[in-house]
Amino acid sequence: MTPPVTYEVAAGVAFLTLNRPAVLNALDTDLAATLAECAERAAADDAVFLVVVRGNGRAFCSGMDRTAMAGGKIGEPFYRYWIRALNCLEDMPKVSAAVLHGHSIGGGLQLALACDLRIATEDAVLGLGATRHGIVPDGAVLRLARIVGLGRAKELALLNDDVSPHDARAMGLVNWVCAPGEVDAAVARLIAKVRTAAPTANAHTKRLLHESFHRDPRTMIEEIVRTQNACMASSETAEANRAWREEREADYYPE
Repeated sequence: MTPPVTYEVAAGVAFLTLNRPAVLNALDTDLAATLAECAERAAADDAVFLVVVRGNGRAFCSGMDRTAMAGGKIGEPFYRYWIRALNCLEDMPKVSAAVLHGHSIGGGLQLALACDLRIATEDAVLGLGATRHGIVPDGAVLRLARIVGLGRAKELALLNDDVSPHDARAMGLVNWVCAPGEVDAAVARLIAKVRTAAPTANAHTKRLLHESFHRDPRTMIEEIVRTQNACMASSETAEANRAWREEREADYYPE
C-alpha cells in the first residue's frame, strides 16, 4: 500500500512528502497520522538538521479531503493526529521548512505555518477557506497572527480570500518565491544557509523565539545567560573560533 506520506533522509535533510497526488494531497486521518509519525521520526534523528515538507504531484496540499469530511470520516482522531504533527514541526529542535506549489490552501497553508520557513512557487495558490466550510482553521488560528499580524490574519481567516505568492512574501506569510522550475535550486540554497548555522544555537534560538510570545522578556534573562553559557562552552562554538582564526567557514556538519 502506498504511504500517504513518504520519508527520506539525504545528507542530513529529512524530506516529508505528502503522497496523495490523485486528490492533490488532500488531508485525511491516515495522512495526518503518518505525518505525525514522520515528523517525530525526523525530530528524534540526530543526523537530521533540516526537515523539508513538500507535496507530490501538482499541488502541495489542497486542504481537507472534502469527500471524507462529507462522509463523516473526519473527526477527533484526525484533529489529534494533525495537532501532533504540526506541534512537532513547530517544536522540534531542528529547522523545518515547507515548499508550497500549486494548491496550498486550507490545511496545506496551516501545515506550512507550523514550519519555521516557507518557499512558494509563483504558481502557488494560497488561502484558508475553513469558515466557508463551517469549521475553524485550527492549525492557522493559533499561529497566523504571530506571522502576519492580527489585521492581516483576520482578513485571511474571516474573508477566505486567496493571496498571490508575491503578496504573501510582502506580508511575511512566505519567505521566498521562486519559479516552478527553480524549486530544487531554492531548496538547495536553503540547505546551504542552514548548514552555516550551529545546530545547537539554532535549536535554542528557535525555542526562545517561541517562548518570547508567552513570557515577559525580563523573566527570561537568566535563562538566556544560561543558554548562552552552554553555547559558548560547546564544540560548535569552539569550531566557530577555530574557523575564525583559520579564516575559513565553520563546518558544523563534518562527514
